[in-house]
Amino acid sequence: MEFIDTDLPGVKRVVPKRFGDHRGFFMETWQEHRFHVGGIGWHFVQDNHSLSSQYVLRGIHYQIFQPQGKLVRVVRGEVFDVAVDLRRSSSDFGRWTGVTL
Repeated sequence: MEFIDTDLPGVKRVVPKRFGDHRGFFMETWQEHRFHVGGIGWHFVQDNHSLSSQYVLRGIHYQIFQPQGKLVRVVRGEVFDVAVDLRRSSSDFGRWTGVTL
């Protein structure tokens, strides 16, 4: 796996290695030790999968009392994913970064 820093501290792009042959492919999407070495050390507790039609805009996900990290994976097509620092106490408050996945 490759962990790429973005313009916003704490937000990383994770690029898994894909191993393919005539049968299809295999890729590891989560491995706690690799993520920890890559600078993502939070405890992974939940995995969700959603499907969006073309041109759908999904809203901001922000938790005050139980903050969560997000792991976004695009199975088909592409997504412009945006992260915004909404923590008023942060020196990066209001900054954002976006990447096409």
